[in-house]
Parts: sequence; C-alpha cells; structure tokens
Amino acid sequence: MTTEVRPPDVTLAELRPPTRAAITAFNALLLRDFAVLRKSLPVFIVRTIMQPALFVFVFTYVFPKIGQGIGGPGRSEAAFATLIVPGVVAIACIFQGVQAVALPLVQEFGYTREIEDRVMAPLPVWGVAAQKMVSAALQGLLAAAIVFPTTSVHLDVHWPVLLTVAPLAPLLGAAFGMTMGTRVQPNQVPLMFSVVIIPITFLGATYYPWARLSPIPWLKVAVLLNPLVYMSEGLRAALTPQFPHMNLAAIYGALITYTCLLTWAGINGFRRRVLT
Repeated sequence: MTTEVRPPDVTLAELRPPTRAAITAFNALLLRDFAVLRKSLPVFIVRTIMQPALFVFVFTYVFPKIGQGIGGPGRSEAAFATLIVPGVVAIACIFQGVQAVALPLVQEFGYTREIEDRVMAPLPVWGVAAQKMVSAALQGLLAAAIVFPTTSVHLDVHWPVLLTVAPLAPLLGAAFGMTMGTRVQPNQVPLMFSVVIIPITFLGATYYPWARLSPIPWLKVAVLLNPLVYMSEGLRAALTPQFPHMNLAAIYGALITYTCLLTWAGINGFRRRVLT
C-alpha cells in the first residue's frame, strides 16, 4: 500500500498586469527624479533665477542709471521690465528642458551609461522617454513659478490663457530637450549652445513682441520657425495683454503642433539610441 505524497502548499505571487506594472514603474521613476531634485534644490533655484534676475537688474536698473535708453523712445524702464517678463519665463521653460532632459541624456547615453538602468524598468522604451519629458515639464512649471517673484512688476494676468499656455510651454521645452539630447554627442554640447540655444533665445521674441519685427519683414517670417516665439507670445498674451501679441489661435496651434512634432522626433531618437 502506497502513501500519497502531497506537495507542500506554495502560495505563488500574483503577477501584476503589464499596464499596472508600467504605471507603477513610471511613477517610481518620476519620484526618483524629484527625490534627486529635492536634494539639489538650492542649485536648481540658483540656476533658475540667476539669468532672469540679471536681465531685470541690468535692463531696469543699470541701464537707466548710466543713461542708456531701453525699450524704445518714450518707454520707461518699468514698462520695459513688464514687456520682457513673458520672454524671461519662456526662456526659463526652454532652458529647463535642456538642463533636465538634453544634458542628462547626453551623459547617460555617453560615458555614464545610466540609461541602461532606466530601460530595465517594466516600461516600454517610449514610456521611459515620456517619463523623462513629464519630469522635465513639471520642473519647467516649477522654474516658471520661481521666476515670477524675481521680476517685481505689475502683471495683468489673463487667467484662462495662462492656465492653458502654462502647461504647454514647459511640455514643449521638454520635447525640445528630448530631441536635442538624443541627437547630440557629448563632444558636441558646446556646439549645441552656440548654434541652437543662443540663436533661438535671441530670436524668440523674448525681449520684444513678435509684432514689433514689422520693419524687418524677412526676419519676422523667418523666426516663425522658432518654437520659443510661440512660448513667449503665449505667455505675453497671458501675462501682459496690454502689449501687442500674436493671435491666440496661431499661438495654440503652433504650440500643440511643435509639441507633437518634437515629442515624436525625441521619442523616436530615444528609441533608436537605446536599441543601437
């Protein structure tokens, strides 16, 4: 007579559905990025406010003190300070995209190879790229919020426009950073700043409304290829509507179009760099 041997009771761990696992991994990577940001918050604040604070100091304090006119005939330094606020905020958004996405990606794809750890998460490759963009966009919103107190000017806020443009501008900056970061080699970073970042900053309607370029028709048309123009004009319509600004339909259409195109280009570039 044989005795039946029963296998020991073993409780198997329940596997999470792939979608839930991906969402958990996405949130974990996001929390990791913000944990790193919290540890380096003083550096983040300094690098965010330094440029706009210098702009306001030089253009609205130094220039008037030395008798240098700014902003055109008959325009006070206070009016000029108000005029450049939207452009300064737009610059903060796009620079945050470069600093939070492009520069880290150049290092992670280069000598640190940290990207290999990220893509091991239970996320599709495009999900890892999307997480980095969302993280950068949220940091861009934080940077914009930090910049406002440094301007010290009166703003006539148009809230419906601000609440719709404010998320689009940092997201566009993050998509721009993703596109740059997946196409630039470590030894090409200085070239990126010289050939791309500096020109789009000075030609992005940041220190002047786009409508004021009418005396230079060819330049007024050429700068329409610059995504920073629509970020500046959108924030100008939201924060300083008393100054001339681009039509809102054109602003929203361009912001959405550029965000979609640069997101597509950035994610494709990210997937190609990871899989090669």
